Amino acid sequence: MNNQKARKFAGLFLLSSEPMKKPAAPINVSNTAARRIWLRAQRLDRRVPFGEGPAAVAKAVAHLGYVQIDTINVIERSHHHILFSRMPAYRRDDLRTAQSIDKTVFEYWTHALAYVPTHDIGFFVSDMKHYRREPGGWFGSVKPEDTRKVMRLARKGPLSIRDIDDDELREKDHEWASRKPSKRALQLGFYQGHLAVSARTGMLKTYDLLLRHFGWDRLPKAATASETTVYLLDRALRSQGIVSLDSICHLYASAKPAVRKVIDARMRRGELVAVALEGTGKQEHWAAPATLDDTGEGERGLVHILSPFDPLIIQRKRTNVFFGYDHRFEAYVPKEKRKLGYFALPVLVDDTIVAALDLKTDRQRRKVLIQKWTWLGPRTAPRKELKRRIEEELGRFERFQLGD
Repeated sequence: MNNQKARKFAGLFLLSSEPMKKPAAPINVSNTAARRIWLRAQRLDRRVPFGEGPAAVAKAVAHLGYVQIDTINVIERSHHHILFSRMPAYRRDDLRTAQSIDKTVFEYWTHALAYVPTHDIGFFVSDMKHYRREPGGWFGSVKPEDTRKVMRLARKGPLSIRDIDDDELREKDHEWASRKPSKRALQLGFYQGHLAVSARTGMLKTYDLLLRHFGWDRLPKAATASETTVYLLDRALRSQGIVSLDSICHLYASAKPAVRKVIDARMRRGELVAVALEGTGKQEHWAAPATLDDTGEGERGLVHILSPFDPLIIQRKRTNVFFGYDHRFEAYVPKEKRKLGYFALPVLVDDTIVAALDLKTDRQRRKVLIQKWTWLGPRTAPRKELKRRIEEELGRFERFQLGD
């Protein structure tokens, strides 16, 4: 970053006006600038950032790194919702095509079950091999005969748990478990990389042999530990703009020491700069110099009704730092203790989270019901005008909820 660019950036967004050729101290970035950078990285500052159709799904998942899958369907499930927020013309069949026909995305575990770009599968092969060596406690109840059974059936062709009707039912050992032993055996085969989810209808998964699904002779080569560390950092820089160790290694704390070494090396080469954000205390943040140079404002007039599992919301502490909004996920909170509602959705207007809407889809009456509307934060604009804009977006959101 040269001095002229640094002074220009300082005049727009920075709290400091010191020349910043190679600053020893972190660059102070205002919350307004930080929000815009993150929204740009998340592609929520443009109406149609990825285009439309199955190719756009592949682009969106590749850029974000993962799209979280969740089972709650009081409104549309999170994976469809997250894609809709970035693809106005999104149709559920676009994801089906990407997963089952084009095979540009696949399901695996990141910080949660998620859609991941197929070209990134090498970064998950080590996990698959780990499950082959050490299945872990959750799969301790899977007996060798259970595994042999599901693999024998899978070799004949794709199958779902509904295709297996001769199990001897067992007592559940967990509230999320199934009484069918074959279900957990299918899951184990999935985590081990023997099986892939080749199709999904709602939350019903169809499994196929992974190699047959992709048309491969063998699993791709597993990424090395150092390659995986670089992948984690680059994924976060691409989709977050300004990063911290917590945001890079979300629910993967053991990766932090290795990631920090790569950050330090890039700092020495001038590829990353330290960033200080308001309200973060001693927590360190970093960004690429080009990220801070890009001061262009996104499109105005955008309204997004976001999933609580959206990448902009799922890391609650980070969302609070950038947006001053501490989201409460209350689906598992007793009704009398809820403040926002069972499944509240944050509403982003331009670069501010202004409300949370607890919505429910009434599929029989074909309408989306507003269970509760909560205004948030200071009045940054007349509430009447904000309400009009949000209601317009609710109309589009309802059409998506009830569409194909």
